[in-house]
Amino acid sequence: MPTLTIDGQQVTVEPGTTVLQACEIVGVEVPRFCYHERLSIAGNCRMCLVEQEKSPKPIASCAMPAADNMVIHTNTPQVKKAREGVMEFLLINHPLDCPICDQGGECDLQDQSIAYGAGSSRFHENKRAVKEKYMGPLIKTVMTRCIHCTRCVRFAEEVAGVEEIGAVGRGEHMEITTYLEQAMTSELSGNVIDLCPVGALTSKPYAFTARSWELEKTESVDVHDAVGSNIRVDARGKEVMRVLPRLNEDINQEWISDKTRFAYDGLRRRRLDRPYVRRDGKLVEASWNEAFETIAARIAQVDGMRIAAIAGDLADVEAMAALKDLMAALGSANIDCRQDGARLDASSRASYLFNSTITGIDQADALLIVGSNPRIEAPIVNARIRQRWLTGGLKVAVIGERPELTYDYDYLGAGPETLSDVVSGAHSFAEALRGAQRPMIILGQGALARQDGAAILDLARQLADAYGLIGDGWNGFNVLHTAAARVGGLDLGFVPGQGGRDVEGILAGAESGEIDTVFLLHADELDVDRLRNAFVVYQGSHGDAGVRHADVILPGAAYTEKNATWINTEGRVQLGKRAVFPPGDAREDWTIIRALSDVVGRKLPYDNLAQLRRRIADAVPHATAINDVVPAAWGQFGRSGALGDTPFTSTIRQHYLTNPICRASVTMEECTAVGQVAREGTGTHG
Repeated sequence: MPTLTIDGQQVTVEPGTTVLQACEIVGVEVPRFCYHERLSIAGNCRMCLVEQEKSPKPIASCAMPAADNMVIHTNTPQVKKAREGVMEFLLINHPLDCPICDQGGECDLQDQSIAYGAGSSRFHENKRAVKEKYMGPLIKTVMTRCIHCTRCVRFAEEVAGVEEIGAVGRGEHMEITTYLEQAMTSELSGNVIDLCPVGALTSKPYAFTARSWELEKTESVDVHDAVGSNIRVDARGKEVMRVLPRLNEDINQEWISDKTRFAYDGLRRRRLDRPYVRRDGKLVEASWNEAFETIAARIAQVDGMRIAAIAGDLADVEAMAALKDLMAALGSANIDCRQDGARLDASSRASYLFNSTITGIDQADALLIVGSNPRIEAPIVNARIRQRWLTGGLKVAVIGERPELTYDYDYLGAGPETLSDVVSGAHSFAEALRGAQRPMIILGQGALARQDGAAILDLARQLADAYGLIGDGWNGFNVLHTAAARVGGLDLGFVPGQGGRDVEGILAGAESGEIDTVFLLHADELDVDRLRNAFVVYQGSHGDAGVRHADVILPGAAYTEKNATWINTEGRVQLGKRAVFPPGDAREDWTIIRALSDVVGRKLPYDNLAQLRRRIADAVPHATAINDVVPAAWGQFGRSGALGDTPFTSTIRQHYLTNPICRASVTMEECTAVGQVAREGTGTHG
């Protein structure tokens, strides 16, 4: 391993380490614009110049491999003069518009020009102007500010997998553009905003709304899919102003999806901010006591087994735990968190987890995707697969729809028959799985949310057992969820008890009159018209599908408005924190259920969040392992049965409109419209 000396400090580094990385190891700061640790090296900006002994001129430390006996100086007069010259060149054409630039206050160019610039310029020529480029409804461009670092170009090509940004022209006429000046077709496009070291690419929805120093920053967890991306919620007063990624190498690295980043405007629209009660066929405003008394009067008239509860995709662990306790106290076993009807087996934790973990994708050498489109169901997971594919040695195959993924794959077939052929060894990809050191299967909800879902689950387990997916220190059996609440609900056992009904049974019972009262907890992704004959209590944050036939509406808090626990698709327990308070009379969900239990005469045994979490920990011991993944024991699950002949299809048809928050978002509506135009015009996914 090479050993070099940096500013008098000797350091030994791994082969292939650059001088810039070696400087970081010893704690020496080297300025940079084009270099980014997750992107390929470009060597464009030259801001990282350092002095190497016996070199006739300064070297670009980002592009120079560290070598034995190198002697590097980072703070000599020559280095200082070189950096001042580079900064002077970078600012030749950069406009002096910091007071109106959204990057102001968190701009790399501002910071480094103060730290490393000369403070004056010898150039008096007119600055060039570059027209703005259209990159869609999410990214605002002021390309006159661009310093041609090409971070956005490299991100689009290497991480997002869409080669839609590049440079045209040469020299002073060079411009960064999307070639045809159309919206980027990546679900990760907003990350170029964070990557841009100047204000050339900024957030269009956030433009001119706030300054960074005005915002209160809260670390939390995303709920728009089941990945549980780590985020930072920036708020001013009662309003969420933006959502940014937070570094977590085990989950989302430093990327987030566009839905995570831009759907926050949906938190302000169509909100439920006070209770409502239906009187004479119309919903009217009511007090909390009136709403609770109405529910209590109805419950008192019916047997417990005529009451049911469904937890939706945005329900937190605490709320589901409280609702489960209330249903048990009322004598009801009719509870279910599998809103889409997925045939998931709650008795075996390994049967519904992404067991290899998201970082385990980095080790896989054969991957079979069944009934899933990771690009729209979990863009962060899809990016991780692409990252592994780019290193070489990963064979990918798909059974189901022909998705437009960002990596090459072999298309095996459309439905259960193809999966059965792979399991039996009749398909050629079976040999790829058998010969792999780290084989992996990703089973999507498109394969499980169907009548033969239990048989598909059983078939996938057989494949895992037969082809070495389960081994010493490795479990390649993975279920990719689409709902943030799903794993938490299954861990809690929010599924039908002895003699209880699942979601389909509850809906059928409501139609026939056998189910009298239904509680919907953030449940909007189901056919609520089938509940028109039942007494419906809806608890949630938005006036979406779930309120259509509601008799009582209880206003709950959105994910940014409560301290809550979330368990992602790999079983990792994470804590979301309150960034703002709920609007109006809305309250945190578990507190509503606890207050209701008093009125209906079934008081729950906890009065604060700490007590509730202790109760959850007693029932689910791994819930205390915050930010960790507790491996699940392998066992028997699924149920053998007849396989259908219908093809697997993804359960998500509109990526940007998957929950009430997204459907209330103007930005997500624009993304959907732009994506529809892109699909019709070019046949690509938008």
